[in-house]
Amino acid sequence: MQEEYLKRWRLILGGDEADGTGVSLSKEEIRMDECLEAVYDSDRSAGLGSSAPKVSRWLGDIREFFPQSVVQVIQRDAVSRLHLHELLTEPEMLEGVVPDVHLVATLMSLSRAIPEKSKATAREVVRKVVDELLRKLAGPTQQAVTGALNRSSRRRNPRYNEIDWNTTITKNLKNYQPDYKTIIPEIRIGYGRRRKAMKDIVLCIDQSGSMGASVVYSGIFGSVLASIPAVSTRMVV
Repeated sequence: MQEEYLKRWRLILGGDEADGTGVSLSKEEIRMDECLEAVYDSDRSAGLGSSAPKVSRWLGDIREFFPQSVVQVIQRDAVSRLHLHELLTEPEMLEGVVPDVHLVATLMSLSRAIPEKSKATAREVVRKVVDELLRKLAGPTQQAVTGALNRSSRRRNPRYNEIDWNTTITKNLKNYQPDYKTIIPEIRIGYGRRRKAMKDIVLCIDQSGSMGASVVYSGIFGSVLASIPAVSTRMVV
């Protein structure tokens, strides 16, 4: 276990004069070290340069050695430290990256520089990130806006997501249909709300260059809010 910790420190420190661990790396660990060196010690190793094949191999290597959350951080650092923005206009590079919200913000800033041949790939990268964020944010956002459920109160004719299924089934047992093996829910019992739902929402968005990721999140929140019929949503950019 101690040797494993020392190897991690060796990868962090970068070797040579900075290395005080005294441990040796395996062939695979040396490849991992070279992936990190290309970004974080680029002055000595000449970095990734502007070679598309070299960057493409590097993208494959970091996906092999590191979990997705770490890959996203390394990609983001490579773009900012090594100025690889122009490579993101190439479809081959876009197909190799792991999509995340910061990459989407970078693509937004490069939108006018992306050639026609790369736009479809760039849109697909953006779509993957947006779909994932929508999956995570839609439910909590809608519940926060429409009001949290109050499970201590009951109401008749609730919306679908407010139905108390246990009570509703119990109340409708008399309506069981043997032929269909199901219950006809003549009476629906649901939960009340803790507070009055919001009606009018205004989102104010700062779209300056440093706020790229926030613009992405704000746009997704706006689309979720706009999908709620009872809410009037406006955006000030």
